[in-house]
Amino acid sequence: MRVGVLALQGAFREHVAVLAALGHETVEVRGAEDVDGLDGIVLPGGESTAQARLLTPELAAALDALVASGAPVLATCAGAILASRRGWLDADLERNAYGRQLHSAEAVADDGTPLVLIRAPRFTRLGSSVEVLARLGDDPVLIRQGALVAATFHPELTDDARVHAGTFG
Repeated sequence: MRVGVLALQGAFREHVAVLAALGHETVEVRGAEDVDGLDGIVLPGGESTAQARLLTPELAAALDALVASGAPVLATCAGAILASRRGWLDADLERNAYGRQLHSAEAVADDGTPLVLIRAPRFTRLGSSVEVLARLGDDPVLIRQGALVAATFHPELTDDARVHAGTFG
């Protein structure tokens, strides 16, 4: 599978490494031309406001088309915020819900998924078509809506590749 990783800002290199270890061909996506021929896309963590500012209209349109095609999408942390703001994900999120960088933490979800929470957002509303895959206490931390999987944590910073493998097969 040929999987792109949005490489405008944030933790994209770590996603590339996980996908390569799973045997996927990876493409660092910086422009609309990089989206051609992709089978899926990762929207990495980072700074959601910076990512939105760096997203050109051409690249946004190419990503809109890829997502609308039903291609698998993994949106992590700031990527989940971006997916929500673009209308690809029927959910709302609160930025930095668990605190600032100083409050970064590691935890384990109810399904055993290791969580790295860095300025992590919190889902505050989930649409009716959204399925919760994992929780931390009462908070959903991993969700699925069709082919889009969104995480409020950084699975690329753990040794557990289940989130990537589950999204991209």
